[in-house]
Order: sequence, then structure tokens, then C-alpha cells
Amino acid sequence: MDEQPFFRKLNSLCTSKDIFDFLSSMEVMSDTMASGALQRISEVEVDDNGLKNPKGVLENEVFRALCFQFEFESSKLSNTGLLNALQALIKLRIDPQSTLMASLLSEGEKRLGKGQLTVKNLCALGESLIELEGPSCAMLEQIVNHMQDKDIEKWSPREMVMVYKMLQVTVREREQYQDFLNRLNSVTLTMVSQLSPKFTSIILNSLVVLHQTQAAPLVTALCKHSVKFIPYFTGDELVNVLEAFLYFGHREQTFTEALETHVPKSIFTMHPQTVSKVMQYCCRKMILSKPIFDAVAEGFISDAERFTTDQIAECIVPFGTLNYLPPNASSLFRKLETVLHTRFTHFQPHTLLNLLHSCVLIQRYPVNFLPKIFSPYFLQKLQAQPPGLDRIVTCQLTRLFLTVNLECPFYEGHKLLPKYQAKAFFMPCSSLDVHLMKRVKAGLLYLLKKRIYFASEVSTPYFYTVDIEIKLDEEGFVLPAAQHEEVHRRIALCVDGQNRFCVNSHNLLGEEAIKQRHLQLLGYEVVQIPFFEIESLQNDRKMAEYLHKKLFPHTYGFSC
Repeated sequence: MDEQPFFRKLNSLCTSKDIFDFLSSMEVMSDTMASGALQRISEVEVDDNGLKNPKGVLENEVFRALCFQFEFESSKLSNTGLLNALQALIKLRIDPQSTLMASLLSEGEKRLGKGQLTVKNLCALGESLIELEGPSCAMLEQIVNHMQDKDIEKWSPREMVMVYKMLQVTVREREQYQDFLNRLNSVTLTMVSQLSPKFTSIILNSLVVLHQTQAAPLVTALCKHSVKFIPYFTGDELVNVLEAFLYFGHREQTFTEALETHVPKSIFTMHPQTVSKVMQYCCRKMILSKPIFDAVAEGFISDAERFTTDQIAECIVPFGTLNYLPPNASSLFRKLETVLHTRFTHFQPHTLLNLLHSCVLIQRYPVNFLPKIFSPYFLQKLQAQPPGLDRIVTCQLTRLFLTVNLECPFYEGHKLLPKYQAKAFFMPCSSLDVHLMKRVKAGLLYLLKKRIYFASEVSTPYFYTVDIEIKLDEEGFVLPAAQHEEVHRRIALCVDGQNRFCVNSHNLLGEEAIKQRHLQLLGYEVVQIPFFEIESLQNDRKMAEYLHKKLFPHTYGFSC
């Protein structure tokens, strides 16, 4: 039988028994046909759990006869027959140490050394070596060295992808093969439109692993290209794409919009790892997407048991970080409390602290668990594991402690010892917008006439720093900022630049929201000066008029 009708018939068969019966009827077949038969057997008999019917395949006489011929006549095989057989046998989980596999690998290595393999052959051999995860990298390096001498412009997308995968394994130092990678990145950029979802995901993952930060045009093109594939990515592929967005700091509005369409439709079938990575992406990019957050809340309430402790934290922490309560918040946090009761000891100390800290940002108080958090035993565990009690950790502990004192007066458990408390809160995500602060101070000076009547970046005894503080006496007159007697009211101006809000939103971040809440509870009159209210004010007089209305809304008029 000629090869074309042979493969047509072979590909129509759906069980190994039918394939073996078909092969038994053949008097003669080429090595390409025989290796194709092995590949078809691997396609129908192997699933995610491995070989479905090991005995029915591995002990079949036809299968054993094929293997015998491949082992003892490896030197006579065509390159295609040799490499297709190797790939099929790896997929069938044949022992890598067996004489059969050793014979095929040895023959492949000989031909590699003699330069007898085409680009397609080199990629097939490289794929087999990566799958085996065993053979030394020396052989893969040989393949990569051969590939460097080939004409990249003539490669297919599949061959490009395979070379990226080989480089992932072989590159040990940052600069190794960088010239080759630069050429590869340039040519790949020209064929981005031809890449499938799988290939797009693999190349993005390779660019992350290989630290290709200088390949910005390629990264941007791949990220834009990935938007249309969101419904078609597997869970692992989408995770790779999201990790690339995070690693390269890329943001694409259309990508977020595509996620907003996809996640609510697929939340109940998405793998927990994929769900948690989507939430991590939103959190790190400060993207408050209500459709995504609401869907994730629904999914968690429905099936929280599927999630690992790390995945639980990755899903819940963004609600606090971005200061958002979904419509079903009561059910969500009731479910979280149940999970914490049953799996409390399974959480790593830092993961647990991060999770509970995020809850208090949105006024969900884990009072049943705080005695354990403030206990010497837990704090010692926290200190013993990286990053230990660094600045961020002590700030989280201190914020929990301050929240208990200010918002949960009924709490009677362990207190946080002074040695574990931060001297001041470290808030890198919501640092001061210097340009905005300068404009507000100029407006205040225009309004109050003298600089002595307000102070900026004032440290308080309660760990927070007030952007601008103004003191008033009992009759409402402004006092010099340095005066401590006869202070009846303290006004805290919160000069909130864009970095204190979620992206493209007027929604304050959780750490800034809790700060303003706590300052009020500590006796300050909090006046928020958000960037979107003052960015259109054109001069100091306009700013002064605005500040007068905000600070002294009940006093008459504004004059120079």
C-alpha cells in the first residue's frame, strides 16, 4: 500500500486493537509508515493520566515486533522514521533506560554529530530530549549550535517555538546565545499573526524565562495578538500569558475587556490556578474589574474546597487591596471563615497574615483568628520564615493591631507586643504625588496667606503620616501648625494622586481607604483632595477657591 492511503486509513482508526489488526494485514511497510502507526497508537491510547491500556499495547505481538525492528535496525531508518518513532515511544512511556530507547537516542546523536539532520529533524530530536527530561543538556546544546547556522527566515512557526523551548533548557547565563535570540526575536516578530494560541503562549513563556526584556516590540505584538485567543487558551496557556503581562509590565485594555467577557462565562470550569492568576494579574496591575471580581466571588463560594491555601489568598487578597466588596460579600466572607476554621494550620504564616490583613482593609474583621496571629508562637514562626519580620510584615501586623483597637473594642485576645510594631506605616503603593502636593500647597498658601498655618507630611503617634495638617481653635480660626495649645480641631488633607486609586477608576485602594477611616476614628476631620477634582484647576486662585469650599464649606465667600 502506498503511504497516502495507508495514513488515511490509519487516521480513521480509533482503538489500538483496530490499528494492530490493520498492521497485521500489511505485508510490507516503510519505516515512516511504521513510526506513523506508533504515533497513532500513542494518540488513541494516551491521556492525561498516562497509558490507558498498558498490557493491551505493550504486550501486543505487533507492537513488540515493531519495537524489535526499530531497536535492531535503527541505523537503516530514515531521519523521519527514527525521530517519529522516538517521539511516539516517549509518549507511550517506554522506559528511557531501555535498550530500545538507548539505540534510537544513540543513532540520533550520531546523525546530529555528522550534520545529517534538517531543521525539522533537529526540532523533533530536541522535543524528544526535552520530554525525556533526562539526557544531558550537551546534546540539546549541540542541536542549538546547529540551529544557529541555519536560515531562520525559512523556519515554520512550529520550528521557531521548538527552538525557544530548547533555549529555555540550555541557556544558563543571561548573555548566552543572546545574539541568536536577537535574530530569533526579530524574525518571530514578522510571523506573530500566524501563531496559534498554543504557540503564542509558549513563546511568551520562553521570553519570560529567558529574561528578554529588550524584546519589547515582540512582547507587545504577542500581547496584542493574545487578546483574540482568550476563549481558546487552555488554563496553563492563559497562566503563561498572564505571567508574561506581569513580568514585562504590559497592560492592554482590550485584554482586560476580553478577560471580563471570558471569566464570568467560564468561572465554574476554570482551574483554580488559572482563577488565582487572573486575580493576581488584576491586583498587581491595580485593575478593579467588577465582572471578574464578582465571578470569582461566586466561584469561590460555590467550590472553595478546590483551591489550595495559596490560591485562596491570591483570590481573596485583591478584594482588600483594591478596596472592593462584591454584591455577595457576606456569603464570600462567611465561606472564607469556614475555610479558615477547617484549614487554618495548612496556611503558611506569611500567606495567612496577608490574607487577614486584606480583610480588615474592607472592614471584614477576623477577630476569631487574631489571638492566634498575635500569639508569640505564630510570631516566632513568622520570623523564622523568609522574608521574616521585614518592614511590610510589621506594617501588616501593626495595621491589624490598630484596627482591633479602633474598630473592634470588644476584642479581648492577645495584643501585639511593642517590639513587633512598626514605627510608621510603609505604603509604597500609595506614596505621595509630589507634583500634586506642590499645587495644593501653593493653593493653601494663596488661601491662608502664610506658610506657618499648615504642615506637610506630619507623623502621628498612630503610625500614619498625614499629607497636610491644619489646626483650628474652638472658634474655627486657623492656628499656626507648630502650636500645641488650644487646638480644638485637626484637619487632615489627603492629597490623593492617581497612584492611590485603582487604574482608570475613582475607587481608592484599600490601604488608603483604611488610613482615612482610621484618621477619622483618631479624631481628625479628613478632607480628601482627589486628583480628578483638581487636575483641571488652572492657577493658584482657582485652587484656593476649591480648597476654601472643601475646608471651610460653611464660611461665607472667598476673598483675596
